[in-house]
Amino acid sequence: MEPSPENTLTGRQNWLKAADFNLQDLVTVLSSNLALSDLRYACDLQQQVPLYDGPALLAQIHADPTGEQRAQMQSEWQWIWQSGPGILVIKRAFADTEVLDRAKSLFDEIYQQEKLTNLSATDHFAKPGANERIWNAAEKLCVKDPELFARYYSNELLRLAATAWLGPGYQITSQTNSVNPGGEAQVAHRDYHLGFMTPQQAEAYPEHIHRLSPMLTLQCAIAHVDMPLVSGPTLYLPHSQKYPLGYLLADCAPLHDYFKTHRVQLPLEKGDLVLFNPALFHAAGSNTSKDIKRAANLLQISSAFGRAMESVDRAKMSRLLFPELKALAASGELSADQMEAVIAASAEGYAFPTNLDLDPPRGGLAPPNQQALLRQALAEHWSPEAFALALEHHGHKRTT
Repeated sequence: MEPSPENTLTGRQNWLKAADFNLQDLVTVLSSNLALSDLRYACDLQQQVPLYDGPALLAQIHADPTGEQRAQMQSEWQWIWQSGPGILVIKRAFADTEVLDRAKSLFDEIYQQEKLTNLSATDHFAKPGANERIWNAAEKLCVKDPELFARYYSNELLRLAATAWLGPGYQITSQTNSVNPGGEAQVAHRDYHLGFMTPQQAEAYPEHIHRLSPMLTLQCAIAHVDMPLVSGPTLYLPHSQKYPLGYLLADCAPLHDYFKTHRVQLPLEKGDLVLFNPALFHAAGSNTSKDIKRAANLLQISSAFGRAMESVDRAKMSRLLFPELKALAASGELSADQMEAVIAASAEGYAFPTNLDLDPPRGGLAPPNQQALLRQALAEHWSPEAFALALEHHGHKRTT
């Protein structure tokens, strides 16, 4: 008996299209209903967001020399981020609020210094001026006050969560964000990696990469101040990380309308830690208070596996290839597709990591990558000298 086309290799579809979005499909995904009794370690469940008591978790872990409590707790969190509501909150995760106050004071100083030097950062998903953002806050904190950095990042619960999702070898990057009174809400979005792409760019990645991307990052927020609802703590759409087309909906008006009416929002207290799957739809809320500057440290914790095996000087390769590619293009010896194959094999095709102070995402969600620069130089018939200078400048912007 002949297999049906949908069961053959040639009949399988592994490409997602924004045009296939159906709001009812999303609503069906969001209809999951978690109960507190489904969880072993949570102390409360509010608006489908599990809450945990930080000191109580640490007491359980420290009282169990076998490590079994730790493993079971991590398994529960893994399930929440992947198959449950996608988000959890650890209350009083940073119980030493004096350390948070010291860090906030130092970050305020850094922001004021950067503002004087015109380095104040732009935001991917909010209007300019709505907030005060510091890029690469982790390195800046360490450089300014290594002792404070050590006390801040010695948090056991943060490490427990990071290893639960990513295993060992992870890397932490950090951006502080203070939203001023009157600051408007962000638009609903997903985050790194595919969340920083346009729908057209994301469509170029096969479906299994859409499933893989959120497995490589854990998204976190540390509350540096009390955040009542009036201050606009982050809005979330629980369970939305499970919707397969989510990375293609950055410009989808029905999605944004649905988010506005169905999102949840929880007040936070200083020292609370929010941890969520980066594929969860979320957005900073509007700060309608008169005098609360909502301040948080936003962490992206990345898998150790998001890197190539070898160190490659792709800038040098691009510089040496440029005159040859220019000549081959002019002679017609390489087609457009063949040129793209060479560019992909040589130049860096991803915008990150970069120094977002020097290389901000102006006009988009990510700054131009090395491949884009090479394509531009070829299309505009730059001289080798001009391209070499542009490459040098591009590389400088990516250093701290």
